Parts: sequence; C-alpha cells; structure tokens
Amino acid sequence: MTDYPVTSERIDKYLGLTAKALEKASIIGNPGSDSYTKAKDILEMVKAYYSDAQHFLSEGRGDDAFAAVNYAHGWIDCGVRLGYLDGKGDWQLFTLSS
Repeated sequence: MTDYPVTSERIDKYLGLTAKALEKASIIGNPGSDSYTKAKDILEMVKAYYSDAQHFLSEGRGDDAFAAVNYAHGWIDCGVRLGYLDGKGDWQLFTLSS
C-alpha cells in the first residue's frame, strides 16, 4: 500500500469548496415546517464538521482535517440532493438530481 499524504493545499482546496457550498446553499421550505427543521439540522452538522476541520488543521492533524471537511461537504451535498437545501443548480459544488 502506498501512502499519499494529505497536503495542507489539498485540505485548503476542500475547505474552500465547502465554504462556497455553504454560501450558495439555502434552506427550502417555510420556517416551522418539518423540511425546514431538517435543513437547519443538516446545516448545523455541516458547520460543525467544517469547524472541526479547521481546528484539526490548526493542530497539524491533516488527516483528521481532511476527513472532517469531506464529512461536511457530504452533509451539505446530501441536503441538496434530498431537496432540503437549494444548491442553485451548481453541479460543480453539489450532486444534483436529474
């Protein structure tokens, strides 16, 4: 097995992509609705994992930072794919349904 270290540049790239996704995505639904509540929960998870990634990176824990930012993006991508969040048709940041 070959080791491929996760560079800080690669982590920064994915932190940037997830930051763009957070800026772009918006909640679908009306406040108080079940879908709105689910969307807020999803965004809270995204922000928590994103924050974890930054924390791990600041501690020099690159592998953990890379894992956390990928979880963050997975959560937001899932929210868009399931229709709780609006990804504004951006197929480069999100996996959109056809």
